[in-house]
Amino acid sequence: MADLLREYLPILIFFGLAVVLAIILTLSAIIVAVRRPDPEKLSAYECGFNAFDDARMRFDVRFYLVAIMFIIFDLEMAFLFPWAVAFQDVGIFGYWSMLVFLAVLTIGFIYEWRKGAMEWA
Repeated sequence: MADLLREYLPILIFFGLAVVLAIILTLSAIIVAVRRPDPEKLSAYECGFNAFDDARMRFDVRFYLVAIMFIIFDLEMAFLFPWAVAFQDVGIFGYWSMLVFLAVLTIGFIYEWRKGAMEWA
């Protein structure tokens, strides 16, 4: 039993230090924090608009365009990294299929650009 406890001692010490550090950081944030709330900080803010009563209010199309752009780049990264890691094994078919995939994403990016998703002014 003593050997078992000796093996878990580093884990218990690490857990204890983590708990103590979490308590110290939380208390220091409470003590050091500056509390000067003003009406602007306390006001509700949602998706670039002030809070409104009707949940069916129409949003600006730029929010949807940004979401589409995120999906385009997220998909690109999600498929490009594994493809690059296995590049030696995918062969010519894998190479051309990734080029077709990137071409489709590029067309989507050009569509976003033409719709004005890059301009916020």
